[in-house]
Amino acid sequence: MNPDTLHPMAGLKHTVLLKPLIEQSDVHNVFAGDYSYYSEFGDASGFLENNVLYNFGISGASLHIGKFCALANGVQFIMPDANHATKGVSTFPFAVFGERWSQQLPLKEYPFKKYPDTVIGNDVWLGYEVTIMPGVNIGHGAIIGAKSVVATDIPAYSVAVGNPAKVVKMRFNEQYQKLLLRLAWWDWDIAIIEKAMPLLVQGSATELLAFATEQGLINE
Repeated sequence: MNPDTLHPMAGLKHTVLLKPLIEQSDVHNVFAGDYSYYSEFGDASGFLENNVLYNFGISGASLHIGKFCALANGVQFIMPDANHATKGVSTFPFAVFGERWSQQLPLKEYPFKKYPDTVIGNDVWLGYEVTIMPGVNIGHGAIIGAKSVVATDIPAYSVAVGNPAKVVKMRFNEQYQKLLLRLAWWDWDIAIIEKAMPLLVQGSATELLAFATEQGLINE
């Protein structure tokens, strides 16, 4: 599969690869790795407008999505550019209405909270209508259940669900997690990944290690 093809399934507009979609846009603070996709019930090409919300560029924050991520219908990323200041008594954004109100205290002087970039690791699955809040970091291989609201960091290879999303289990034991993070299969050449696909889908971490060693990708 060509990672630069917008619609990876010929003739079907419900799924888009995010990297070429972003590259064809004028959005400069959203990034995605090869083969990560968004799929919805209609036309998925409106992802940047409909699913990356409040992205006005005021905060300077960015959204980073890794490789081989799967984003289900209705996934939304909340960017911090429409946040309200909470330091004082009122959260009302007087200055945004301009004229005399903006002269009392210019918007640039509002004590807005600073957020880090939002980072989605590699091989992450975001389920139906998941909402990602500003500044969240989701680790490699994590799964976020349908309609979850993620407001805090989620560790690698965990399963998180709910509002707010909480980790309910780990996909693998600690030894397997460390091994998979060491293998970082998403960084392999795509030809090697294609050979490894049966193992990636139904094999174990130890089998993947044996494959990587056989391919000369890693030394035990």
